Amino acid sequence: MMLRAFLLVTLLLASGELRAKSAPQNPGFAPNLVIYLAKGPLNSCGPGCDRWIAVEGNLDRNAAARIRQFLQGVKDAARPFFFNSPGGSVEQAFVIGRLLRSRKAVARVGRTIVAACGAGSQVDDACLKIKTGGGEVPAQIVTRQAVCNSACAYLFLGATTREVAPDATMAVHSSKFTLVVRGHPPPEQVTAATNRGLARAERERETFVAAMGISHELIDLIKTVKFENAHVLTRPELYRFGIDTRPVAETAWTLESDARPYVRKLALAKKEDGAVAFRTMEWRLFCENKDRARLMFAREFDQGAAGMNSVVMMAGTVKPVTFGAFPARIGSFEAWSGTIASTALKAMLAAPRLQIGQGRLMPDGKTSQEIFEIDTTGLESAWTQLFASCPVATDNARPPVPSVDPKPTPAL
Repeated sequence: MMLRAFLLVTLLLASGELRAKSAPQNPGFAPNLVIYLAKGPLNSCGPGCDRWIAVEGNLDRNAAARIRQFLQGVKDAARPFFFNSPGGSVEQAFVIGRLLRSRKAVARVGRTIVAACGAGSQVDDACLKIKTGGGEVPAQIVTRQAVCNSACAYLFLGATTREVAPDATMAVHSSKFTLVVRGHPPPEQVTAATNRGLARAERERETFVAAMGISHELIDLIKTVKFENAHVLTRPELYRFGIDTRPVAETAWTLESDARPYVRKLALAKKEDGAVAFRTMEWRLFCENKDRARLMFAREFDQGAAGMNSVVMMAGTVKPVTFGAFPARIGSFEAWSGTIASTALKAMLAAPRLQIGQGRLMPDGKTSQEIFEIDTTGLESAWTQLFASCPVATDNARPPVPSVDPKPTPAL
């Protein structure tokens, strides 16, 4: 009897059957891949964006067929895709990735939180029924703790525009090949079949990654990561491999429900020293009272280099914040704090982008200037929520300056 009469070959690539090892056990994801239309306020899914396509859950063996059929009814090719998946069928990921490439898709990593479901019940049967019931579902995008891991990473590579937020995760790991043996074939035949399967899987993966314009360095890295582990791609790796080549990657402004709530933004900016390295920056906006806010800015600095001695924020022609000249040093970060009057804050909320100017005093006495921009996506809605809890301004002493977190959120 021929060898294939004895063997049923199942390929586990970065996942298993081509599927992700964590997929069946992870209760935070739908058992099968779910795709639906979502909508939110203006700029909720990026500058000028209020409608997107949500794709979430485990990549099952029928995922590609469902997505192809779904997208036949979506004529708006400009809608971005937001992915949140632990992995699954790699074969399906390759098919979906090529489908996204044919649509010249924009792909981002983000969790779609459907308002009608509630934050803690996004994958129960009732919520999945709402998501797949047809039509656009009111929702919001959250990038923190969003993932596109294992097989999802291959799917993601198919898009022509790819963006991974600083607080989202993309992780990869190597292949695992298993044989389900029926009968008692000779060991050498099992070994030969295993080797052929691994070689075929490797060729398919390398062909796909190359076709998507991604550096072979990604393949080289994946080979070094055991199937049982996972490697979270760092910002320099995302940039160097060609996955996300933005010089500045940033989150939206989001409301943080801390003991003292604040609005937060995180950004990673490529350093201008020729090397592929990124600098972590964070903004925290506090409400002191109805007439005054306080903005704190923390910036990672290079060890041994002179720090910044002046920082200013511009909103068009308005200068909302001029930070003090003497920042606090906290570990590898330097932090500034400055107040914002209500009139200046209105200029910030109205501006689509903010300019950050940084000055460093050089050894020759001259000042080196560095200017870059960040967007204001989410700022107005987050500030509106925070402002509702602000105290009314009084003639009493100014409230104490909020403390700086000595350990800013690490960048992935």
